[in-house]
Amino acid sequence: TMPKEPAVLRQNILDTTAAILACGIDPKKCFLFRQSLVPEHAELAWILGCLTNVQRLLRLPQWKIKRASQNSEGTVGLLTYPVLQAADILLYKSTHVPVGEDQVLHLELAQDIAQHFNKKYEEFFPVPKAILSEL
Repeated sequence: TMPKEPAVLRQNILDTTAAILACGIDPKKCFLFRQSLVPEHAELAWILGCLTNVQRLLRLPQWKIKRASQNSEGTVGLLTYPVLQAADILLYKSTHVPVGEDQVLHLELAQDIAQHFNKKYEEFFPVPKAILSEL
């Protein structure tokens, strides 16, 4: 949600890929891809954003904390980031999502968005459940 120099962004992508591979993820068994190359993420985020209440996003603690660190000038990208996260989850019809305690409210937003979408249109998205780690 913060502007990055293109060279730094490219290096971050390579570093993240290296970390994933170093953790033992086998690309022969898993499909690795760069999310930014899949336009459906942004397209679904737009659709879900049109169904999401702004007041709900403004109440999320991460918005308040990060906005404060940006001298009260939070961006639209920062505000709508949880909707993009919901799109990332729902696009693949995920049923279970590993999250840390700090992301539980964002997953709850994804659950609410899925339920709202399903009620308004038809049963389409599974309502994802959290997998919380002991660590």
